[in-house]
Amino acid sequence: MSSMTNGKVPAMMTGSHHRADAGVASSGSSGEQRPEQIFGADVFNERVMQQRLPKDVFRRLQRTILHAEPVDGAMADIVASAIKEWALERGVTHYCHWFQPLTGTTAEKHDSFIIPDGNGGAITEFTGSALVQGEPDASSFPSGGLRATFEARGYTAWDCTSPVFINRSGGTATLCIPTAFVSWTGVALDTKTPLLRSMDALSEQALRILKIFGADQGVTRVMATLGCEQEYFLIDRNYYFAREDLMACDRTLFGARPPKGQQLEDHYFGSIPARVLGFMSEAEHELYRLGVPIKTRHNEVAPGQFEVAPLYETANIACDHQMLVMETLRRVALRHGLACILHEKPFKGVNGSGKHMNWSMSTNTGANLLDPRDETHTNMQFLTYLCAVIRAVDLHADLLRASVASAANDHRLGANEAPPAIISIYLGDMLTDIIEQLEKGSPKSTLKGGKLDLGARTLPHIPRHTGDRNRTSPFAFTGNKFEFRAVGSSQSVGWPATVLNTIVAESLDYVATRLEADLGAKHTEAKLQSVVRSLLQEIVKKHKRVLFDGDGYTQEWHDEAKRRGLPNFRESVAALTKISAKKNADMFKKFRVLTRQELDSREHILIEKYIKQVLIEAETALVMARTQILPAAVRQQTELAEAVAATQAAGIDASESAEALEEFLGLVSGLRAAIRALDQAVNEDRDGDPHTHAEHVRDAVRPALDALRSAADAIENVVAANHWPFPTYRAMLCIK
Repeated sequence: MSSMTNGKVPAMMTGSHHRADAGVASSGSSGEQRPEQIFGADVFNERVMQQRLPKDVFRRLQRTILHAEPVDGAMADIVASAIKEWALERGVTHYCHWFQPLTGTTAEKHDSFIIPDGNGGAITEFTGSALVQGEPDASSFPSGGLRATFEARGYTAWDCTSPVFINRSGGTATLCIPTAFVSWTGVALDTKTPLLRSMDALSEQALRILKIFGADQGVTRVMATLGCEQEYFLIDRNYYFAREDLMACDRTLFGARPPKGQQLEDHYFGSIPARVLGFMSEAEHELYRLGVPIKTRHNEVAPGQFEVAPLYETANIACDHQMLVMETLRRVALRHGLACILHEKPFKGVNGSGKHMNWSMSTNTGANLLDPRDETHTNMQFLTYLCAVIRAVDLHADLLRASVASAANDHRLGANEAPPAIISIYLGDMLTDIIEQLEKGSPKSTLKGGKLDLGARTLPHIPRHTGDRNRTSPFAFTGNKFEFRAVGSSQSVGWPATVLNTIVAESLDYVATRLEADLGAKHTEAKLQSVVRSLLQEIVKKHKRVLFDGDGYTQEWHDEAKRRGLPNFRESVAALTKISAKKNADMFKKFRVLTRQELDSREHILIEKYIKQVLIEAETALVMARTQILPAAVRQQTELAEAVAATQAAGIDASESAEALEEFLGLVSGLRAAIRALDQAVNEDRDGDPHTHAEHVRDAVRPALDALRSAADAIENVVAANHWPFPTYRAMLCIK
């Protein structure tokens, strides 16, 4: 579904996009609050700031948020005092700097507001310095070699563009301050710092294009905007805790295909089960309080699969909110006797889960720069931004693919409505037609969608869009934004958003530099149109190979993509090695997003994470196979042998039973052999090079893991149900 609804971007910089007070009002005699009354109740948003801060401080803070002006110490003290009083009124006792290290999750260290007063009592204190900077231990977070274990100092720095919020969990209320996380040397150890840098780079280059077109009046900043759809599975909590693989790996390592999966397609957009709807409502309630603008909920394709999607927001706020969505879904599910699974492929043979990242650019005045508007063929400013994105994706398809690479996403990409690993762009009929016109000369017309006559007098004639959707495209234009569909459901969107912002900034820089040189200091409108058209034609001819509107699943497309020279990294190890390629390192350095050291560290961390995830899966599978599946198979084998012996002792022909026993013995022997093979692959000595180790895990461990699964699943299909040691797909995928 689409989480961007129109061409106008609401003012969401401080979570004030809905008119909602701090949750003090109630509706009706029941005393229950409506959603719009609780929205942002636990957020120190723009409206709360305006009420609690002196006017001059509020204006200065708004300039910092909207125009990237620095924060001074005096202002920080006043803001901290106001935040403290607001938080204490809401039952908060502790505060934390909430940050996003390179683990893919969030981190926090809680400090109390209460300190001794020296006279046997206590006071509450929260200073500007405590708001602006914290000092958590950085030694045990992934650093990719940036820091040694003995080098422990790290700093958190307040991101004032993302609103402070209250997290309510376990009967307590904690004030959470979104922050960046860096080492003592200033090196970025998180996802937020490079994301904010990439947003600055994108803004700087996008403003140059606006200036060329004379459309920069009143525009001081261009923001990347995101709306991130989240797919997830729900299963009964008892089933979850009865399976070691789900607890340790968040996916099933064993499981025979059930007779009924998603063949009938009856779950998709079906009636939401009451138990699930209760969970969704409570999760939405909590997210509303946190200022997360949840818009959509529905059943997804696979049984037990669902989706939630917000409206779009400024990129760094959207990333923060996306982390809160995942945390909230997991936490609330347990209260309803459910477990929320965010893994990209928790169940083999049915749809996996993605996190479609809807991306666009908007000005601080509210204009969406990727809104084509009517008569698109005349909108050369829009076409300039569009062609810059086309160029960026073509030149940096390897990096874009690497931004979504993981052991988990390898199970998903290329099947069951997930896009293939080949990065291509879908534009739709209208834009494809205009791009073709542009390549040949000057665009003359814009295709119109028209109306659909549904054939019944009581049904309205409904407007038809100018193009269909392509669910197999990894990067599709959908109205006024691009939908990056290859992002995995469990990953933070901070890294792919950083990559996308940076590659587009690089492309906008190229376009702006060319146009500025060709146009000179003064130019006429006619010359502007001519020069722009000439450059865009050049870009289209050079980079149109990345455009594809057909079925991305077909072998024909894979063959065609190879002929076009498009990269196809079918698995993550190959993709991850492209992150620190020279062209990528030079780009990140030029736009001050990541130093070479910081970029190399991210490649190292992602490679190590791949290795660790697969080895955890392999060792978990070995434990389950040896201690649960093999004993169940031996019990079945014993019963079959006893049945054959008893039948023969009774003087009855037992040839069929003996044949069945022999077949089962073959399955058990295959299971034992698969266990030995996986154990050997896991324990084979490897050298210290992580890339070599990752290749071994890919080429030896994963195939052995798959072979063990096949052997175990074959036994599950014939073993007695009372012998099978853990819940089956037949049970888990029937959540109601």
